[in-house]
Order: sequence, then structure tokens, then C-alpha cells
Amino acid sequence: MMYSLTPVRIEIIDFYEDGENTRHYHFRLLEVTSTWLKAQSGQFFMLCVPGVGEAPFTFTALPDENGNFRALVRMMGGVTQALFEQKIGDVLGARGPFGQGWPVNELADKKVLIIGGGCGIAPLVSITEQLIEQGNFDQLAVVYATRSKNTLMLTPERDRWQHLIPIFNVVEDASDLEPLDYYQGTAVSILPKVLETFAELPERVLISGPELMMCAVIEYLVACGIDAHAIYLSLERRMHCAVGLCGHCYVKNQYVCTRGPTFSWTDARALLSPLE
Repeated sequence: MMYSLTPVRIEIIDFYEDGENTRHYHFRLLEVTSTWLKAQSGQFFMLCVPGVGEAPFTFTALPDENGNFRALVRMMGGVTQALFEQKIGDVLGARGPFGQGWPVNELADKKVLIIGGGCGIAPLVSITEQLIEQGNFDQLAVVYATRSKNTLMLTPERDRWQHLIPIFNVVEDASDLEPLDYYQGTAVSILPKVLETFAELPERVLISGPELMMCAVIEYLVACGIDAHAIYLSLERRMHCAVGLCGHCYVKNQYVCTRGPTFSWTDARALLSPLE
């Protein structure tokens, strides 16, 4: 597949603060193409701030027919700092969509467990929305784990989901939070309670977050009897070109930007073996 390295123009429609040094942005494509309309949950795009550079971000809402899409952005470097200085109505650039998304075709009519840690919840938002729209209310559960009250993200989305599906918000330091809505602990410590919500073990698991967290969660789930082939995760790497040319995201024998960012655990565990 041939990719264009020339960005298309996008406009900042709106944004709001959504966690510590984090914003949820609403963008609009000024040139809507069929390529963008075919974007899949779990794929990413390259956001270009003219005169500064590019950085990769995942879609929290996929582009619609009018070119509207959303992304969660945490200030972590020069590109994101420059983005935070832009105003509503400013025009930026974007390339994409890139990479492999979640295995959507494998999720229909399956019991699905979704686990996000910190910013890792972002790649899971649109697939969660899709599954909810399909009416999988009794076959879907979400775990969101983070460090503290200040690092909570995507609160409007999680508040909406909790009226439809089981959602387990887990915070390492939950002392300042309402105990009815949040558990104190980690993504691993909450799993026994989460698995009780399923009559049988989940048939598919989607995970995104810090790599050590993902490895610990997967180790627990596999020990519980969940097939490693049924577990998928999203790897975060610094994608500079997004098309497998620059080598910045090369891990062992894979380019994360083209082979990933989503992998089955059977493929990913060889890449992450030093962290296990």
C-alpha cells in the first residue's frame, strides 16, 4: 500500500482539559478522502504542527463523513507543547491513518474484556463505543487503571459507559475519590472481581497501557485459563515516519508502525520478552 507523506489540512474545532496536562481534541479534516473514512479503531495518525514537527496519536473517535474526529493528547514534548499553544480555528496537518487496528471481525458476539492503563485508554475508546453500539451490554466489561485523581482521563466517556456496561475504575491512590465509583488498587488486583462479572471467561481481551502493566495483566489472565491467542494489545512507540522507513519504532524484527500498533499476545510476547 502506498502512503502519502504530504499532510492534509485539519482544523481545531474544539478541545477541553481531560486530566493532568491532557486535552481531548476535536479536529476536522478540510479534505475528506476515502482513505481517512476507512480508518479503524486502534490505528493512529501523524499530527503535524507546521514549523515544529510531527507526533503520532490514536483516534478516540474515527473520522465521520464530514471529517470530524477526536484524539486524546498529553503534553509530553515539543510537538504537543506547540499544539497546546494553538487556538480553536487554527489549521494543522495530519497524515494517516496508519498501522493495524483491533481485530474487529473477531469481536462480534464474543465476551470481551477491555483493559486500559493511564493514557492507554485512548486506543480503546472507539472500539468500546463500537461494541456498545452493537448492543453487547451483557458481554462487555471495561477496566480503567491509573495512578491518582489527577491522572484520570476520558471521564465523560467513562461516565456514559457505566450506565450501560460494567466498568471498573481503579486508582492506586483513591483516598480523595468517591468509593462507590472507584476501587483502590491496580489493574491486576481488580481482575478477580472483574472476571466474576462474566458467566464464563472472556473470549477476547484488548489491552493498552504501560508495557509492564500489560505483561502483568496478561500473565494473570493466561494463568486463569484465557488463551494467549485471544489476547490483543497496543504497543506505544515513537513513530517518526509511520511507514516503516526511519526505523525509530523497530523492535527486534518488527516495525511497530506498520506491523502494529496492535498485536496478538502470541506475536507481541517475543518482542517484549526482556520485560516479562
